[in-house]
Amino acid sequence: MYQYDQYDQKAVDERVAQYREQTRRFLAGELTDEEFRHLRLRNGLYIQTHAPMLRVAIPYGTLSSKQLRMLAHIAREYDKGYGHISTRQNIQYNWPELERVPDILADLASVQMHAIQTSGNCIRNTTTDHLAGVAVDEIEDPRPYCEIVRQWSTFHPEFNWLPRKFKIAFSGAENDRAAVKFHDIGVYIVRNEKGETGFKILVGGGLGRMPIIGVTIRDFLEKKHLLSYLEAILRIYNLEGRRDNIHRARIKVLVKSLGIDKFREKVEKEWDRIKDSSLLLDQKEIDRVSAFFTSPDYDKHAFEDTRFVDQLNDNSAFNRWAKQNTVIHKKPGYRAVYVSLKAPGIPPGDITDLQMEAVADLAEKYSYGEIRTTHDQNLVLPDVRQADLYTLWQGLQDQALATANIGTLNDMICCPGLDFCSLANASSISIAKQINEKFDDMDYLHDLGPIKVKMSGCMNACGHHHVGHIGILGVDKKGTEFYQFTLGGTAETDSQLGERLGPAIAKDEVANTIEDILDVYLNERQSEDETFLETCHRIGIEPFKERVYSSSEALIHASH
Repeated sequence: MYQYDQYDQKAVDERVAQYREQTRRFLAGELTDEEFRHLRLRNGLYIQTHAPMLRVAIPYGTLSSKQLRMLAHIAREYDKGYGHISTRQNIQYNWPELERVPDILADLASVQMHAIQTSGNCIRNTTTDHLAGVAVDEIEDPRPYCEIVRQWSTFHPEFNWLPRKFKIAFSGAENDRAAVKFHDIGVYIVRNEKGETGFKILVGGGLGRMPIIGVTIRDFLEKKHLLSYLEAILRIYNLEGRRDNIHRARIKVLVKSLGIDKFREKVEKEWDRIKDSSLLLDQKEIDRVSAFFTSPDYDKHAFEDTRFVDQLNDNSAFNRWAKQNTVIHKKPGYRAVYVSLKAPGIPPGDITDLQMEAVADLAEKYSYGEIRTTHDQNLVLPDVRQADLYTLWQGLQDQALATANIGTLNDMICCPGLDFCSLANASSISIAKQINEKFDDMDYLHDLGPIKVKMSGCMNACGHHHVGHIGILGVDKKGTEFYQFTLGGTAETDSQLGERLGPAIAKDEVANTIEDILDVYLNERQSEDETFLETCHRIGIEPFKERVYSSSEALIHASH
């Protein structure tokens, strides 16, 4: 993984000192709330319902065991003993004391971490595929380009006050595991007709109040032009994006209002002016950054160890976990392992300080000391020998991190909702608990196959509900919580927005409604191999709507 040089470290250390003084001035009454607001937001600090919330950047979701131990220390020393993995691959702390945040930032800086630009109207943390570098379908590892973008975008003076927050995602694989099409800029690594790798650039994607799938602005961009083309896009957005209405300020609104052809014309004109400037990305720089992302010293004989097969045959629980929570690796004899943060009774994405330390220990023993965060709010150990899986599984079981539910109904994306967020209209964590209690039969969940449930407590869509196979949106109806359903969404390669099912459902009927939806799926699927999403797209929304709203109970509780 990337290691800071003297310039990186100096910049982060100076920011800590700067923010410490700004916090002192605010607490002394020398800065107003509004003056301090912009300063704290640039350092990842929000004021939520109960307490401040600090969002810590995990660039492209990659952590070392040392860094994860520091995150555990922060959870224990400054918070209530846990952190929350977000859908941007970051970690959030819900209970820090405002006056102690500079100390947290200093501790983060000691392990090459920070909270810079994790909030505010600036370029946020760049995300990517959590299987980058190990996926069998990968064209090229996208992490070096994510790091290049991180260095370019951090403290970029021209883009420090954009019309609205700005998010970039990369994918270097044939299958999109990073929701690339739902970002302000999405970047795919692709091959042209000559076999050369470059970038396909999308623009104007996003969720929230106006969910839009990004559109292609350039089919193939040479690698050397990556930064200049991104700069051209951001310049046009910065100049022409709306600043009079926060709900109409994202780049997707500008692209839609201009049309992609007119927007592309403006970008290409600006790009032609700057593409041969100092922003030109030469191969030497690409090679320099790529050198930080080389493969570990894999065991060349790992595939010869047959213990894994014997253990699968001897232990059905281990077999189930290995099938559900591990995936094939580019290196024979290895697997990538999902660490589930979706144990029943636990808010999705939460992880305790003790669990963080245990994962750090296991990563050092079995995965070359590296951990990944995912936008599905889980962790990944990317490089585990198959022969070590059984022992690893036992270690994860001891920490309640081995629930065999990756990709199932209970592997939910869930925002904090009303429990913490001051913007939320409805709770999310309690709904996740309701669903877990209703669907606690793992055999049933595995028989259902892959089903992605995504839940948000408001229209900001932090839980990505628009692109859930089953999407759930909390809404407020005269002080009462209701939940609106969408079906058939996906954020993967075949991206599609879900279709609204009908009137919102009462809070206590959410899990029962899901049961009705699943009953339709089981009755209508053509074979056990047909997935929920395939069935949903084949039969359309009407059979699900008819079932959900046919009972008098649903009609009584539905909000019209």
